[in-house]
Amino acid sequence: MVASTWLRAAHRGVPTFLVTALLMGQSPMAVAESPAQRQELAGALRQLDALERTVTDSAAHTAVIPGERYHFDYPRLLADLARVRAGIQAHLTPSRAQPRDPSELAGDYRTERPAEPLPATTAEGKP
Repeated sequence: MVASTWLRAAHRGVPTFLVTALLMGQSPMAVAESPAQRQELAGALRQLDALERTVTDSAAHTAVIPGERYHFDYPRLLADLARVRAGIQAHLTPSRAQPRDPSELAGDYRTERPAEPLPATTAEGKP
């Protein structure tokens, strides 16, 4: 049922809702790493796999309409999902003496297309 909800939401242009739901669904109660926490994080990675497939499929089936001012930025969302995946994997398999990457997620997935230039006119007012 959850997967079908994700699919419907993604096809309605709401993948950001899914990312938020995924991130908020993790239990903040477990402070120390436990086997249950590792299982939850592994489950989150599986959910990210499903979400990435859904977003990729949605991007492939969404036509870019010429002249449309705004469109959903699927590549930016996929890059953020990859970053979330890398963070979870880094937590599950930490390396020693490696500094944490402080860059933030992009977060803004709505982009504006540049306005098309108006045709040049002559002195008589004719193009």
